[in-house]
Amino acid sequence: MSEQAFICAHRGASGDHPEDTILAFDKAISLGCEMVEFDVRATADGRLVLLHDPSVDRTTDGSGKIWELNFDEVRALDACAGFQEHSGIQIPTFDEALDFFPRETELNIHVYPGPEDAHSTVAAVCRGIRSRDLYRNAFIAGSDDVMNLVIGEDPKVRRCLLGSQNRADVYARLASELGCTNSQPTNSITTREFCDEAHALGLIVHPFYADEEEEMTRLIECGVDGILTNYPARMVRLLEKLA
Repeated sequence: MSEQAFICAHRGASGDHPEDTILAFDKAISLGCEMVEFDVRATADGRLVLLHDPSVDRTTDGSGKIWELNFDEVRALDACAGFQEHSGIQIPTFDEALDFFPRETELNIHVYPGPEDAHSTVAAVCRGIRSRDLYRNAFIAGSDDVMNLVIGEDPKVRRCLLGSQNRADVYARLASELGCTNSQPTNSITTREFCDEAHALGLIVHPFYADEEEEMTRLIECGVDGILTNYPARMVRLLEKLA
């Protein structure tokens, strides 16, 4: 574990910016976040875009499942997610996100396949990582099925298992067996014992998640390597106090 836990901006600085947008990522970078997490799905015509939910209903002015909308329809949506001061912002493409981030930023790429596009979606994400030689500073997070698809497509791509992440009894072992470099347990199972086990297996530990100083402090005391948070500025202030 490093001397000071790193900050992973969950969907960017999503607590006060439209999630999974370049604007939220830019804020996270300006705050000095070492890692940024974002979500990838595919449109009906196979374009990779950034979206957490299966549908566009919550975060845009549109409606419908992402895998039923073509790319042009998705790009026409306002993705301000209720932050009216940012009205008019678009859902980014996966390529736009990869090209935006500074080379030193760690990319925590959560892949959500649709009902029928799991292999093509994972393959396209792996190609994006491979074509930019991001093996060192990007990894794919996802279910057991996603992990196995990554292994089959490009085993050089780093992995983070999200299946079983709320089961302290098996999570670290299963992540290790799948060759993961990273683990993202729920904060509720994150203890000093879990961190010790995960570190003994060679896993980096960054729980999901903590937005309040009390829980951030508890996780740091457990020995985590980093923390996902929707409010990275709060963790910046905490780390300054703890330094």
